[in-house]
Amino acid sequence: MLQPPRSGLTPFSDDAFKLSRWSTAETLVVLDEAGDAQPALATAWEQVDPRTWRFEVRQGVTFHDGTPLTADQVAAVLTAATKASPKPRILDGVELTAQVDPAAPSEAVLVRTGDADPLVPQRLSSPQLSILAAAAYRPDGTVDPVGHGTGPFELVAVDGTVGATLDRFDGYWGERAKAAGIDVDFVPDGTARAAALRTGTADVVEAVPVSQASLLESDQVFEVPMPRTNTLYLNTERGVFKDTAMRAAARDAVQREAIVENVYEGRADVAQGLLGPALPWAAEGRPERTERPAADPAGAEIVLATFTDRAELPEVAVQLEQQLEAAGFRVRQEVREYAQIEADALAGDFDAFILSRATVLDSGDPVAYMYSDFACDGSFNIAQLCDPAIDAALRKASGTETGDARRAATLEAERLILESDAAIPMLHERVIQGESGDFSDVARDPRERRLVTAETAAR
Repeated sequence: MLQPPRSGLTPFSDDAFKLSRWSTAETLVVLDEAGDAQPALATAWEQVDPRTWRFEVRQGVTFHDGTPLTADQVAAVLTAATKASPKPRILDGVELTAQVDPAAPSEAVLVRTGDADPLVPQRLSSPQLSILAAAAYRPDGTVDPVGHGTGPFELVAVDGTVGATLDRFDGYWGERAKAAGIDVDFVPDGTARAAALRTGTADVVEAVPVSQASLLESDQVFEVPMPRTNTLYLNTERGVFKDTAMRAAARDAVQREAIVENVYEGRADVAQGLLGPALPWAAEGRPERTERPAADPAGAEIVLATFTDRAELPEVAVQLEQQLEAAGFRVRQEVREYAQIEADALAGDFDAFILSRATVLDSGDPVAYMYSDFACDGSFNIAQLCDPAIDAALRKASGTETGDARRAATLEAERLILESDAAIPMLHERVIQGESGDFSDVARDPRERRLVTAETAAR
């Protein structure tokens, strides 16, 4: 695996995704490919009123320590998540409470929010809201997942930042795991991870670097579309790109295919919109958009900025500089570490900014990302965009129930954002996963929640 635990494998942190990828900790619901909620530790749910949801807790589930899953424990875990510091990011800005249903205290949990929230089931799919046994939660606020999950594999040992061991849990409520267990090594160095696959010391490898992929056998490399888009944000509030026709000129100058080939060696997808192939419904339902006419840049000077933390972005900046200058702009680059450049980017100090941006958060829904980046009061509005029509479209999408109607409203908001040319999506990134071929049914998950599952088996 790419990264060692950063927070002792507490599910309230990003370490929760490791627990999920090892199939040891489970949530009340899971998401299907379209991002719709499906049963897991909850068998059914309903919206009782605009602010209250009722979740039926699966019966007959046993934690790895032998204690039973109960509605009381589900409510206790969700309550603990709201009090964690820091709080799981899926609960940022969300006022949530949980209690057993007094009408069926052994069977169901009532989840209430401060405001009406159609995404409650999707929120509860976040690995950061995994349900562990009561003994996992210590008085000092730490959480110990060892031996306390409900999944087909039991976490039996963790060796700090070196590795972990999991055994098949024969008391699992669902289909018994086909593999006997999982041995995990944490290997931050990408070259070393790829070498482990070449030498046969690993069966599954996370995040193979692009530079290493060509050194592996072709049948060992699998490219998984990620919900992450590499986007050029243009400053709509001041400077050269306050003019919509100049933004259109920049749009026309960007040669996406060249960036994908030259920087990503073809291992990325050319962007058609903000939302990429990790959300297959986006391409199927995307409405046509109108492109604004472009102006002649006529030597206009711009500052193009990005950061060094993602190795590809400075290379993307070099390619973009050449393309923009070929179109008639004069370009000066500014490249720093992300921690030293974020505040200036958010303040609108640059004409253009290159960002690799996750387009869905833990709920599996892209509306929060779009609101954050493109609403007048968005907290991450690098483009300084403020358009009443876009705000109205985002409010409509936010308030629409999940399913086809919400997806259509989301794509309408995307259309308006793209027509503004405030953001020029260039490519959608992929994660490269390595597999030895000795095991079948290893999950290839765009959301990086699943990896080794009950179905994973030796060939």
